[in-house]
Amino acid sequence: MMSAEISPRRVLVIAYYFPPMGLSGVQRSLKFVKYLPKFGWHPTVLTVTPGGYFAKDESLLAELSPDIKIERTDPAGPGKLFAKREVVKLPSERSRKFFSRISDFFFIPDNKIGWRRRAVAKALELHKQTPFDLVFATAPPFTDFLIGADVKAKINKPLVFDYRDPWFDYPFKFYPTPLHKWKHYLLERRALRASSHVVTTNRRVKEALIERYPFLTYHDVDIVPQGYDPDDFKLNGGADRAPGKMRVTYAGIFWEDRVPDFFLRALSDLFQEKPGLRDKIEACFVGHFRDENIRTVEQLGLQESVRILGYLPHQECVRQLVASDVLWMIVGDEFGSPGKTYEYIGAGKPILGCAPEGFLKSTILEAGGRVVEPDDVAGIKNALADYHALYERNALKGPRADVVEKYSRVNLTGQLVKIFESLFEP
Repeated sequence: MMSAEISPRRVLVIAYYFPPMGLSGVQRSLKFVKYLPKFGWHPTVLTVTPGGYFAKDESLLAELSPDIKIERTDPAGPGKLFAKREVVKLPSERSRKFFSRISDFFFIPDNKIGWRRRAVAKALELHKQTPFDLVFATAPPFTDFLIGADVKAKINKPLVFDYRDPWFDYPFKFYPTPLHKWKHYLLERRALRASSHVVTTNRRVKEALIERYPFLTYHDVDIVPQGYDPDDFKLNGGADRAPGKMRVTYAGIFWEDRVPDFFLRALSDLFQEKPGLRDKIEACFVGHFRDENIRTVEQLGLQESVRILGYLPHQECVRQLVASDVLWMIVGDEFGSPGKTYEYIGAGKPILGCAPEGFLKSTILEAGGRVVEPDDVAGIKNALADYHALYERNALKGPRADVVEKYSRVNLTGQLVKIFESLFEP
């Protein structure tokens, strides 16, 4: 480990999504930037002027040391149309899909491509002022990878890509024509050839990359999973909650195959089967809850058993997790790695996971949780009933301490730094 006092190295972090933008997409980048100085690396963040996004959380920036430089440029492309509005309303899922398809037709690799030229120019300007030792680009958006490759071509420094989600293999990516798909493949291949090393959040993305691009070896791609920040769980006071009720909490938004419908149907079925539990279990949703989700709650007659808290600052969201008895998550594809799952582990609570076979199921089971298929209403219902029986006996158990420690953002940043430093070894 390097000493920050002796010889700090400098890394340019290219991250379109960065606080004060909110939602889960900013957490990984923020926490790496927060803890890199602890391991002898001084980060400079290249991002956009915030605005026109679905959530804002100013408190996140307060986590960073004042000497960490955050360089912002104006966004370009469709995002510029909303830049003057700090926060925009999350559209219905139908509208979101429609506009996403339109975007996929006109913009490759994504609608942030207009930021590429000005971001590269700013990066080169910053490097001229104080040279960087390494470039770290995190995506999505995958425009960040193209920016990283452009910068490397100019300054010839190691380039590390961080895949928070897959690019070409993303399950919800819409390719309007074979030509669109081919262009994405060529762009990803070209970007990867420019990279010095690749980081993914899970083994499934690593496997897909190595399988698709034979020039990548097993040792060219490392897994640094999502995690939680121990500092976030040093709380003062707890969240308000109804006494005598088992609280099951979900944190995040719903989109594509991540929907609350099966969970809500299971809860409704449980109450019909065991009416006495209606006053003993409550479901709590932290994050944007769309109108169509509210209608589902009403159609199932669950208004008295569901609490909708809306989007909360991250610290308050964590407070709600800690105040809960069981934490629920859902993902329907084999690539998804929701960051909240790992914050659930950090909260030390039992996890009810709705996930297919794969690494995420293994992670939840490792944490002592329970996993059923995403659309298994009966399985969810039975799991809720079993968890309530344990709750009544005060026998609910969360993950073991060693599992919790494994996903600490501090430790994960240490893993990232080892990758950085391996690129300088003779």
